[in-house]
Amino acid sequence: MQVRNRIMMSPMCQYSAEDGLPNDWHFQHLAARAVGGAGIVCVEASHVEPRGRITKHCLGLWNDEQQERLARIPAFIETQGAVPAIQLADAGRKGSVSRPWEGTQPLPAADGAWEVIGPSAVPYGNRTTALKAMDEELIAQVIGAFRDSTRRARDAGFKIVELHAAHGYLINEFLSPLSNQRSDRYGGSFENRVCFLLETLDAMRREWPAELPLFVRLSVTEWVPGGWDIEDTIQLCRMLKSRDDIDLIDCSSGGNSPGQRVPVYPGYQVPFAERIRRETDIATAAVGLISAPEAAEEIIANGRADIIALGRVLLFDPYWPLHAAKALKATTVPWPLQYERANIF
Repeated sequence: MQVRNRIMMSPMCQYSAEDGLPNDWHFQHLAARAVGGAGIVCVEASHVEPRGRITKHCLGLWNDEQQERLARIPAFIETQGAVPAIQLADAGRKGSVSRPWEGTQPLPAADGAWEVIGPSAVPYGNRTTALKAMDEELIAQVIGAFRDSTRRARDAGFKIVELHAAHGYLINEFLSPLSNQRSDRYGGSFENRVCFLLETLDAMRREWPAELPLFVRLSVTEWVPGGWDIEDTIQLCRMLKSRDDIDLIDCSSGGNSPGQRVPVYPGYQVPFAERIRRETDIATAAVGLISAPEAAEEIIANGRADIIALGRVLLFDPYWPLHAAKALKATTVPWPLQYERANIF
């Protein structure tokens, strides 16, 4: 697969769906970034089951209606020369909360709260949402849900699928010794804690064509003593490399503990992408407050990552890729014909 540049729009939840269905907001949000020049445009976390949503307003891909409504998005993205991607997710114990601008608080029963699931009955922070520890039958059901959503993503026309295994959501919860306190084959040792992720990838690959890329987003470290860290991630990535079915690691961090202490500054997560790329020979995406074209170019030019995944800066400026091309004096980057008259500044 060829991509017109190394810019990916990060999947960013819009919390604007009803019954998991996309609407005009989602279409214009994603279409604008394709028009604006991003190489890969990734749909936000789309949940594989209703119980796996973060909020009542999250996107879903657990039924055919959602698939049909989503299909116009990748179709349009491709007409603009970008590659359509989608992230598949299950929120696990961090689900059943209000939207961020409503406080991210556990939903009351009167507002449609639901029971959430996790590897163990360990809540996130001091949340009081009803939490069910998953048995092996439920684990198999959720893996099946990821498989089915992968098929729907394929049939809807997406060309890249990313598995969300970061930010304290379900798969991340299995990886971390802080949230996974099981004593069966899915808990305890490192090898057991990664089983849920590996089995999910196996199920997804049965539906996802070998010629299409499969990404995994990881929280490379939890920023908490005793939690999942960069050494664990390196070990996992070496396992993934040996399986030869993963094309890129999207390198983020944190999200599984309110006790995290994150030293935030522009590019603070780039060293994770750089080290994973160099020590495991897997392609990586660098994320985290990258906003200057020159900073992004340095990361790529020096081989520190293979893709720059942009979030907030693309919310601020949908046309950042076109503006970055001018800032870097690229002369062969086409503008949409309808906007070409503006390519003078």
